[in-house]
Amino acid sequence: MGEAALRKPPWLKVRYPSGPGYRETVAVARDLRLHTVCEDALCPNIAECWGRKTATFMILGDVCTRSCGFCAVKTGMPRELDLDEPRRTALAVRALGIRHAVITSVNRDELEDGGAFVFAETVREIRRRSAGTRVELLIPDFRGDRSALRKVWEARPDVLAHNLECVPRLQERVRSAASYECSLGVLRDTKEQAPGILTKSGLQVGHGESEDEIARVLEDLPRIGLDILTIGQYLQPTRHHLPVRRFYRPEEFAELRRRALGAGIPYVQSGPLVRSSYRAEEPFENVDSGLAS
Repeated sequence: MGEAALRKPPWLKVRYPSGPGYRETVAVARDLRLHTVCEDALCPNIAECWGRKTATFMILGDVCTRSCGFCAVKTGMPRELDLDEPRRTALAVRALGIRHAVITSVNRDELEDGGAFVFAETVREIRRRSAGTRVELLIPDFRGDRSALRKVWEARPDVLAHNLECVPRLQERVRSAASYECSLGVLRDTKEQAPGILTKSGLQVGHGESEDEIARVLEDLPRIGLDILTIGQYLQPTRHHLPVRRFYRPEEFAELRRRALGAGIPYVQSGPLVRSSYRAEEPFENVDSGLAS
């Protein structure tokens, strides 16, 4: 990828992870032998989130069958499934007192259902041990397999998230094994086939997209009834990943939020450090969101 890296602006500076909440989260994850996308994807918000004793647990192991240009998670041939992982994930949610649990995964394209049954079992295990906890799943596209999606729908997570990641023109460059239309279909079909489950997606900016291309995404998402959208700055995790083409200023993220709300998306989180699972509980605690319980 060999391009000179842009200098990171001051509004992207984050604090070093420390403190009792952070240490307790680390201890629980290590003790229960769990992976988190916070660590594996080098999330810049780990200090804040783990300090609040919350984490996004990553199931289906820590090796992904895809190799996306933006993602720091290891890629290769995964080991066999750990069928006790859903139980241990639920134990971690209970131990940390998490009231809004976010569960994601690596891609497991070698599995017939992409690991959908493990997502479903994780929801059930959390509900058995933490009945009052909301469960948000951030799922892969399962290669568009509706029978796999149906397994997830039947487990009735509160939120089903699937990220578009970038504008249509850049899909092949950013995540070559996925497609914009397939991802839209996952979200659209969830809304149509599993009423009552909220849908959510995430968009990264900074890959070289144009204003018109962003506008198209902001038109497409209300058409499929999306409930929650996150917009954040792409950050190059290592020199081997795609370079940042542009850093957006905080006021530009505020404008993107205004435009997304104006397009008809009910709840939008937009900011330089916003990620798809960052402060995921926020829409449900904001009385103006229409989602607060």
